[in-house]
Amino acid sequence: MSNSVFAFNTFTDFLAMGKHGLYVWLSFGITLGVMGLNVLLPWLAKKNYIKQESRRLRWEAQNESGS
Repeated sequence: MSNSVFAFNTFTDFLAMGKHGLYVWLSFGITLGVMGLNVLLPWLAKKNYIKQESRRLRWEAQNESGS
């Protein structure tokens, strides 16, 4: 039985993941990318909505006072 605490002997072995490294790290990358988009896209949509509403309210205020 091995005295090693880790499943891999070297960091290179860890990155290679027993020849499954490409699949493993690509999966992690895609997952992190999707999670990032799940945070970023609603934040950008809210920012855009607030900007549009601000413009609309200014436009309505100008048209009411001008009439």
